[in-house]
Amino acid sequence: MRLGTSRKTPTLGHWLAGLCLFLTAWLHGVGVQAADILLTGTEESPGVQAFVEALSELRPTDNVRFQPLASLPAPGKLPSSLRLILLDLPALDWRLQDAQGPATLVLRISRLQARQRFGTAQPPHLSLLWSDPPLARQLQLIRRILPQAKRVGVLFDEHSEFLLKELNLIAEPLNLQIFSQRWDNTNDSRPLQIVLKNSDVLLGLDDPDLYNPKTAKNLLLSSYARHVALIGPNAAFVRAGSLASSYSDQSDWLAILDDLLDQPTTRWPRTLYPERFKVSSNAQVARSLGIEPLNEASVARTLAEGERH
Repeated sequence: MRLGTSRKTPTLGHWLAGLCLFLTAWLHGVGVQAADILLTGTEESPGVQAFVEALSELRPTDNVRFQPLASLPAPGKLPSSLRLILLDLPALDWRLQDAQGPATLVLRISRLQARQRFGTAQPPHLSLLWSDPPLARQLQLIRRILPQAKRVGVLFDEHSEFLLKELNLIAEPLNLQIFSQRWDNTNDSRPLQIVLKNSDVLLGLDDPDLYNPKTAKNLLLSSYARHVALIGPNAAFVRAGSLASSYSDQSDWLAILDDLLDQPTTRWPRTLYPERFKVSSNAQVARSLGIEPLNEASVARTLAEGERH
């Protein structure tokens, strides 16, 4: 004798009906989550194409596309639901012409570039993703690889002077002293020699008026002669001959964008330093200064753990 009530075996029709309901719900979910993401800049170079393709692969359910700046209407005529990503400064200048328009991510803009365009009054519809390494991270890098350094030399001009107050506030609890020197005329080496004479290490600010291909030779040879390491201002300068710098590469920026695009635009930060970063070092320069070559991954991991705590 069979115990319990009998159960009917689901028919093929029941299975198909259930499958249809599942697919309908799944497609509805995809439709709700899908976003229209527009990247724009002056031109679609091979590098831009690769970046857009990589972002598309990260977000297969979204409509990720690039459109040249010249083919776009005024920002205010774009749909408010659009998620706009600006890839260069001409795109930012175009966006600043119109207070209306969709929420906008400005990718890889330096603090100096932002200051020159809108001073301290940042438009509310912009989220600025900084390209220059954060000052706190660079000072922590100095402490990590040059623990004996106490006096940090900094060259500045009229464009980068606004960073000094912040730099001094960060340096004080780290027991670091900032020795700053104005350098308005890079053809005059005296300010550079003064700051090197009074510093244990030179911290390069991301100021292209001071740190560029024309000044690199004088900066690097002078620092070598004084046996003073240069930290920063970016990975390109490390390849040229500075000791080390923190930086974020394309994979870091893609991960950051992927995270932000998962969030409502109302939660986008006004400004953001990338949490994901790497450390670049020049082993030849380290040897010439009597410093052990850096384990870049280990140093980056230590810095990141310190920032989280």
